[in-house]
Formats: sequence, C-alpha cells, structure tokens
Amino acid sequence: MTLWMVRHGPTHAKTMVGHADIPADLSDTNALGRLSAFLPDAPVVSSDLIRATATADAIQAHRTRLPHHSDLREIDFGDWDLKRFDEIQDQAHIRKYWEEPGNIAPPNGESWNAVYRRVSDTIDALRAEHSELIIVCHFGVILTQVQRALSIPAYDAFAHKIDNLSVTKIDEHGASFINYKP
Repeated sequence: MTLWMVRHGPTHAKTMVGHADIPADLSDTNALGRLSAFLPDAPVVSSDLIRATATADAIQAHRTRLPHHSDLREIDFGDWDLKRFDEIQDQAHIRKYWEEPGNIAPPNGESWNAVYRRVSDTIDALRAEHSELIIVCHFGVILTQVQRALSIPAYDAFAHKIDNLSVTKIDEHGASFINYKP
C-alpha cells in the first residue's frame, strides 16, 4: 500500500485552523498542474473541508475521485480554532498541548491521541480497499501517519515540515519525505 499524502493549498490564515471551513488559495494553477503531473494514477480522496476538497478537485485530472471523508479533517481545535497562539488565555494549557501531545485537548476540541486514532482507523479502512491512494488533507492528519510510519513520539513528528501542496509518500517501508513542492 502506498499513500501519497498531499497537504491542501495555502489558506494564508495566521491562526490555528482546524475544523473551520475556510478556502485555500488555488490561484497558482501552474503549481497545481505540476503537482497533478507528479502524482501517480491513483484514486483521490480528501477531507470534507473546502480547502482540501478544492485542492483535490484541482489535481484530480483523469483520476477516480472518491467521496470526501470527514474523518480526514484537521485537528479539532475546539475553542482555539481560528485563534493565534498568543490569543489563548490559558497559555500553560496550550503550551502543554503542543509540548506534551497525547491526551491533552483544547477546550471543546480533541487531543492528539484522538486525532491519531481517528485518522489511523480511516486510513486502515481505505488501505483495505485500495493498493495506492492520493489523500488530500491537512498538516495534523499527515503528521499522524508520519508518526505511525516512523514509530516515533508525537512530539518528534511535530518537527517535520509539511508545506502546503507538498507530498509525503508513505508505504510499507515507512515515510519518504519527498516534500515535493511544485
């Protein structure tokens, strides 16, 4: 099984963007064309958030498009969604969330471990049906699978740079950090 995980186009937001449904800037059609040409002939699935669905539509070309999947959404930041780090009143809480990822959750949001389980269960179900798949999703979603493929702690996974419109390839040998940037 090979996963080609594509991070959606840029939102230009300067905040934590989780389940907020904000669009991506897909004005660089040349970059999208190069990205589409780089990817294999495999089915495309995306998160159901508009920044991912629109990116998937833009790179689909001749590929089969699978239905959007809500379990491929970004981390649910709850009350922190669309806020900057410095806007969070409980600074100790947000620091602990990022520095000790695990069971700590934002108010009305989900913990890293919950995101990891949600995404991994979804990926496992998709793997049962497809030998190769292009998944257009989000920073946190990709990092869960980097953590899983490399068998590393979540904190170490956070150190990986996942650019907008980049590709992270994950197969039975682990994660390949192509970081393809069109």
